[in-house]
Amino acid sequence: MSSTTATASKSPTIYLLAAHPHWRDSRVNRQLVRAARGVEGVEVNDLYDSYPDYAIDVEAEQAKLARADLVVLMHPIHWYSMPPLQKLWLDEVLSYGWAYGTGGTALVGKDLWLVATTGGPEESYHPQSYNRYFFDAFLPPYEQTGVLCGMRFLPPLILHGARSASDDEVQSHVQTFSERLGSFPNWPEIDALGDCPTCVVPPTDRPQEDEDAAAMSREFGKALSNVPAAMSGTAERA
Repeated sequence: MSSTTATASKSPTIYLLAAHPHWRDSRVNRQLVRAARGVEGVEVNDLYDSYPDYAIDVEAEQAKLARADLVVLMHPIHWYSMPPLQKLWLDEVLSYGWAYGTGGTALVGKDLWLVATTGGPEESYHPQSYNRYFFDAFLPPYEQTGVLCGMRFLPPLILHGARSASDDEVQSHVQTFSERLGSFPNWPEIDALGDCPTCVVPPTDRPQEDEDAAAMSREFGKALSNVPAAMSGTAERA
């Protein structure tokens, strides 16, 4: 799958991050991505295609976020959370001083929408079933991530039992998803959400030495990402 597609002549207002480690095995997310590419104003980024070496271009990602009104996280649920590359993207792109904390106001006023699929059916997310909790119990990390950045967390769109859902159910879900993208921000429930809660991180909770360590880690990651290319070149010459 291609990494990034802008489907509008103007700057996109929706930035969709698709994170599926195995697209060949995808039954639903692959159709969602295809539908999103056909909606005007949507920029789609297939993270596993863009960053197969996990070396994320932080500046490029922040630029895309800065011009978006809606950020969509789209992925299958892995171990009650998100796939690893999506989590790494959050760790590196939503940095202190840019996305949150002192001076971190780049995302204030934007919307965050989770579009996810689960393997287990909805009834499996119940205190009396094997997943033990209602699915809503796994949403606070997503919501609080958005709130910490000053973003409004919109009601998620979830398809449970993606493996066993009928073709008609899948097509109905894809159509709903496409319609929601195309009609943003004119969603009836948005007006009822109110303002985003305010979360202020005191500077004392993020010492400068942590920032220095984070900067060193980013530089190390960039240097490490160049190693495979250098080794490949050596092997070819040999």
